Amino acid sequence: METQTTTQAATEMPHREPARARALLSTADFHLLRAALASHAKATDDPMELARINALFHRLGNYR
Repeated sequence: METQTTTQAATEMPHREPARARALLSTADFHLLRAALASHAKATDDPMELARINALFHRLGNYR
């Protein structure tokens, strides 16, 4: 009897659509991140880190 009540309640609940996805970062955030990366790139001497910074800088530029 308990199972029947639970199943019945589940079928009577209205179907809800999932909430709309929201952006994680705004356009202004991308500009700020690019500025921070540019500043960090000027301060680093490690060529491997500089390559990673440049790649990320480029990817962030594609999201304008």
